[in-house]
Amino acid sequence: MNDSRKRLINGNQAIAAAAIDAGCRYYFSYPITPQSEIPEYLSLHLPEVGGTFLQAESEIASINMVLGASAAGARAMTSSSGPGISLKQEGLSYMAADELPALIVNISRTGPGLGGIAASQGDYFQATKGGGHGDYRIIVLAPSSVQEMYDLTIKGFDLADTYRTPVMILADSVLGQMKESVVMGGRKKSTPTKKDWALTGCEGRSPSIIKSLYLDGDKSSEHNRKLFEKYQRIQKNEVICELNRCKDADLILIAFGSAARIAKTSIETAREKGIKVGMLRPITLFPFPNQQVRDISTNIKDILVVEQNTGQMVEDVLISASENARVTFYGKPSGNVLEAEEILCQIERCMNKVGT
Repeated sequence: MNDSRKRLINGNQAIAAAAIDAGCRYYFSYPITPQSEIPEYLSLHLPEVGGTFLQAESEIASINMVLGASAAGARAMTSSSGPGISLKQEGLSYMAADELPALIVNISRTGPGLGGIAASQGDYFQATKGGGHGDYRIIVLAPSSVQEMYDLTIKGFDLADTYRTPVMILADSVLGQMKESVVMGGRKKSTPTKKDWALTGCEGRSPSIIKSLYLDGDKSSEHNRKLFEKYQRIQKNEVICELNRCKDADLILIAFGSAARIAKTSIETAREKGIKVGMLRPITLFPFPNQQVRDISTNIKDILVVEQNTGQMVEDVLISASENARVTFYGKPSGNVLEAEEILCQIERCMNKVGT
């Protein structure tokens, strides 16, 4: 029986609905704009399926509640925005070290500091480089539509369980607040797996141990090497990116999330003017599509990187691109949303420089 259903909802609600469909039954968080629809939705609907919704006394408390639920084998989740995610970083570092799966959602806002509630991609470094202490990474997924907010939430829970690692959905207020038609359910079911490592009581079996403290130097090195090898496997096996109109392109535009969505309009307009532009859109920010960027820049030398910040993902593009590629960056500081017309202007400027 097909239980798919189509609804008009915003991105935050799509994430919350997907969490329930993915079998998440524990949500702990603290309110902050612009992600408030996530806890609002889950406070209403999570108890209906036997789940637990708890508004913690702080962001620090909420991430540690997620840690505890995950250690007991449950699918757990939290969500926040910029300043709140900053406060959760210590807990994320502990969870990465403890190899505990969970989903963390960042509907990012402007910064630094309290900033404002407008859209921003200024949390790229924090998300992809390990925002807490220590030598670790987490998987980061970047949707660019409300449908992807739903789909990548479910995928995020599955990846978290597969690799025993925290996974982050990195979006912004554009995607969180916009409404689109979303097909929910009807896809491959996502169900929590049995976790033999979980702390469920050890009657009749040997005790499980979850910890991040290794005072012995050799054991600490061994543990960190194990984590590093896991991140290498993730880099090898889990890269997702979208290539759009790249086969005949003279210029490749690289953008993620809401910036990529806006840039698609710019590309269509450029095509109408006879300018051959394509797009590479990273969907996994970690693992970053290093090889895909290198491969495409070997044949197409001109790259335009567009971000809603002053330059973060562009560093990964520069590391990945072939040595002969010409990489141009256009960033808009957080506060005002990128516009298709200004991206088109940058495309035209790049093409005018070709051959000079």
